[in-house]
Amino acid sequence: MTRPFATRNLRFYLTAPSPCPYLPDRRERKVFTGLEGPDAASVNDSLTHAGFRRSQNIAYRPACDACEACVSARVIVGQFSPHKRWRRILQRNGDLTRHLRPGEATEEQFWLLRRYLLSRHGEGGMADMTLLDYAAMIEETAVRTHIVEYRFAEGQERGELAACALVDVLRDGLSMVYSFFDTRDARRSLGSYIILDHIVQARSAGFPHLYLGYWVRGSEKMAYKAQFQPIELLRGGAWRPFTDTEMGENIAED
Repeated sequence: MTRPFATRNLRFYLTAPSPCPYLPDRRERKVFTGLEGPDAASVNDSLTHAGFRRSQNIAYRPACDACEACVSARVIVGQFSPHKRWRRILQRNGDLTRHLRPGEATEEQFWLLRRYLLSRHGEGGMADMTLLDYAAMIEETAVRTHIVEYRFAEGQERGELAACALVDVLRDGLSMVYSFFDTRDARRSLGSYIILDHIVQARSAGFPHLYLGYWVRGSEKMAYKAQFQPIELLRGGAWRPFTDTEMGENIAED
């Protein structure tokens, strides 16, 4: 890790190069800073608008050498109109109930996360998470955040947990930090459903945007985000419309 540098009251750090988790044969670096103190929420808000993402009490963004594939993406909520496939997914999951919870970890959430990771990301960096690791991921932050739980209807899977989303509240929208779900019934497309439902939530709250994190050109893992049109990408310090030529082939992580 290199020496820190200061901007206003923040101190930023640059990580050493490491293998890129999205694109083969590439190396990634990140610039990051802490999110602490009474102004953590406003700092997180401003940094998210500048292309940073949050992990616990850290805000980071890619700072890779000769690569700009990772680009922040947000849905324009007021212009979003669900097409036929999205409407089918919403209908299939109409039996789920939504519950907003404070940012506090539970064992039930953790075991759903464990099953999700083993099914979808068994070789990823989160695969060895413990309950304490999960609690830190959810609770170690001073920003405005909460957990959204989705539960199956009583009488089907006995009201058990179907999906969870960790979400930050910004001045102009919701920012999806991390989500995970029951992967047993692929027809439900729960990954897409969580995003669709958060578009609904953002619209109901009067927010213009839903922040999805990074869209990564050439990465199948992140290509699904481009399907939630209309989307804006942060390029050259400004949010610009996502074009059809950029979209290419998209694969949904359902």
